[in-house]
Amino acid sequence: MKPHIVRSRASADDFPRSDHLATRIAEVAADPVPVPAEVADMIVNRIIDNAAVAAAALRRRPPTTARRQAQAHPYSPGATVVGLPAARRFSPEWAAWANGVAVRELDFHDTFLAAEYSHPGDNIPPILAVAQHAGRGGADLIRGLATGYEIQIDLVRGICLHEHKIDHVAHLGPSAAAGIGTLLGLDAETIYQAVGQALHTTTATRQSRKGEISSWKAFAPAFAGKMAVEAVDRAMRGEGAPAPIWEGEDGVIARLLGGKDAEYAVPLPVPGEPKRAILDSYTKEHSAEYQSQAPIDLARRMRSRIGDLGKIASIVLHTSHHTHVVIGSGSGDPQKYDPRASRETLDHSVPYIFAVALQDGTWHHERSYAPERARRPDTVELWRKIRTVEDPEWTRRYHATDPAEKAFGARAVVTLADGETLVDELAVADAHPLGARPFGREQYLAKFRTLAEGVLEPAEQDRFLDAAQRTPELRADELDQLTVTVAPDVLDSAPSTGRGIF
Repeated sequence: MKPHIVRSRASADDFPRSDHLATRIAEVAADPVPVPAEVADMIVNRIIDNAAVAAAALRRRPPTTARRQAQAHPYSPGATVVGLPAARRFSPEWAAWANGVAVRELDFHDTFLAAEYSHPGDNIPPILAVAQHAGRGGADLIRGLATGYEIQIDLVRGICLHEHKIDHVAHLGPSAAAGIGTLLGLDAETIYQAVGQALHTTTATRQSRKGEISSWKAFAPAFAGKMAVEAVDRAMRGEGAPAPIWEGEDGVIARLLGGKDAEYAVPLPVPGEPKRAILDSYTKEHSAEYQSQAPIDLARRMRSRIGDLGKIASIVLHTSHHTHVVIGSGSGDPQKYDPRASRETLDHSVPYIFAVALQDGTWHHERSYAPERARRPDTVELWRKIRTVEDPEWTRRYHATDPAEKAFGARAVVTLADGETLVDELAVADAHPLGARPFGREQYLAKFRTLAEGVLEPAEQDRFLDAAQRTPELRADELDQLTVTVAPDVLDSAPSTGRGIF
């Protein structure tokens, strides 16, 4: 890996195209390096993971809305839409849209946290949709996904967006475009233009994850994937992008990020170096924002020590700056303590999550967010006794580059009514690669089975899991097997979404 220094440049500067970040990304995408076996295995795990969380979300309103929009765009050869029969094909950008919303709806798939946040599994829907439409096989898909993960994770390592209130999907548009470029074997110049267009069309503010968080939280990454597909299509037809997109005088760095004096270092593979970044990412055992994964496990561990939760006077979670200001009381969002808040808001409230995990000793992607669960008087009482504070040591560990030091946990200080204090801490979630129960293939398969129960017939579960585990060997005419089909009555039970334009 070699850091690429990125800063704003005046229009009059002698700044050759070869030094643009978009050029370096395009060169990485166009480099035909083999995919290491362990990377391919992890990509298979994440394909399974995405399908699991998408299946569990199919009957919710946002995925239903996106699916019905995609159904208005049938196309041949086209791509599959999760839930629908594989023989039915849709325009790839709309398939990417529908599948992206289903994957993100429950906030239950993989994550990578560094200077910025990310869910790199969001690369899978657009790259898979194009692979199916373009007649590519499993090996090509694996190569494209290795690039998508690599570029998004490398951008997340080097460029902080949330500091300037820009949503993290601004790293997803370029990574998905680069991954599609690898999948299709495009030249670096075409990928360069696609990356620039994808970034330009996917920068937006973080209000989608602030205050009253709405269903757009699930749609935002799907929109970035859809834009990436369209950007590659235009670039292949010869259309260009704003350039230099990151470094220009009125580019992203100068006007949306740190300004004309800011400098960023983005680590990228050198020519001939394999793309291994996916191995540094991690998935979720619990359907909640990643920085609440370790607190959930910590709460489950502490509940027996505490005993009678009614005796709790206060709980303070000492944690990182990110956790404190994004999902904690440091956000200043009163909605994080509102029992009538949306599921999306509760998912981003670590005081709520810690309270429910303490009371229930478990976490469920539906029951833990049910309105009647959030409004239980004893839950509301406990919830409002919990606050977060930033601890510089947890902030340091959040940003650590040493995997053994990097942590996303908290120290909980529980004060009882009689003055007794109980203290415990957990650095990483149990399912983290360094946690008590790291996720391997067995755990990914079990997660799929759990989330697919009651949604997919057992035979369909078996069929998908067999195909997914053979992804690197799948022929082009077999790639449509990387979807799941549910019985019509299951989709019929989804909520009404009304009619739109098309």
